[in-house]
Amino acid sequence: MMTPTETPGLTLLRQGTAIPAHPLALTADRTLDERRQRALSRYYIDAGAGGLAVGVHTTQFQIRQAGLYDRVLEIAADTARQWTDRPLAMVAGLAGDTAQALSEAKTARSLGYDAGLLSLAALSARPADDMIAHCAEVAAQIPLIGFYLQPAVGGAHLDAEFWARFCALPNVIAIKIAPFNRYRTLDVIRGLVEAGAEDRITLYTGNDDHIVLDLLLPFQVMREGAPVTVRFKGGLLGHWSVWTKNAVELYHTCRQAAEAGAVPPDLLALDSRVTDCNAAFFDVENDFAGCIAGCHEVLRRQGLLEGLWCLDPEESLGPGQRQRIDRVLRDHPDLSDDAFVSANLERWLDS
Repeated sequence: MMTPTETPGLTLLRQGTAIPAHPLALTADRTLDERRQRALSRYYIDAGAGGLAVGVHTTQFQIRQAGLYDRVLEIAADTARQWTDRPLAMVAGLAGDTAQALSEAKTARSLGYDAGLLSLAALSARPADDMIAHCAEVAAQIPLIGFYLQPAVGGAHLDAEFWARFCALPNVIAIKIAPFNRYRTLDVIRGLVEAGAEDRITLYTGNDDHIVLDLLLPFQVMREGAPVTVRFKGGLLGHWSVWTKNAVELYHTCRQAAEAGAVPPDLLALDSRVTDCNAAFFDVENDFAGCIAGCHEVLRRQGLLEGLWCLDPEESLGPGQRQRIDRVLRDHPDLSDDAFVSANLERWLDS
């Protein structure tokens, strides 16, 4: 039940939903392409996404140095309001030291965002006490989603004790678990259960390497000698920035199967196929160096983006990545949403 001060988007976040991490559309001279930025938001909304995550890793953390943070968040918020009447969970990425994260939280709230996804990369060398104090200050400004970012792209190792302390903070509503590591995923779940917060904090998978299994499997840990079972109820994923219509449909299929307690083998088998696609899109062969450009390449082929350009001129596809994307497009055409994009692209670009 929504409290008087809770937005519909926040209620949706608590229930769990499918949220793509929003890319950044640039022109060939690496300036913001507002037309295509809006088209991407329209695509995700029409694909059935439950919300948008903007200013996050997939949007490129460098938007802050480029002076684009406020404008990119504003475009997504305006587009969402103009394009649909249904509730959307609007999530703003928050980063940097405490002063910067607080400033971004205030910007996000002023633009109507429901929650902030807090990256701790800037504090990765600091003690846990400093990180928790930082999180508490930001949570006082905006409902907070914790973020376990994988170390390969700048995240810090955060143990179960840290997550227990984090889950005890007021105004924490969710955690995006994205270390791409089963042991560290369990650390978050252990911390959640130790804090007794499993009914208050919603788990979102960000493990793009095991999307389907995270959504299907129960996770069980012990508390005071008794087993406690928790589940992922949502996904907030860079992988879902592409082939989004199919991803949303798969999300709902997984939620329904998990809630029914009957998971067919063919649905379990999809985990390996989705992971195979992710390996190509995220450039696992080159330690994720092309993870953003790989998603751009898929969107470029569909016509949603004009090119692969990132804010960093050195950031592009890794060696052999284009060929690996070619292969997964051939091997898994049923996982794409090319026909949906083709039928709607002109409307998204020209409206």
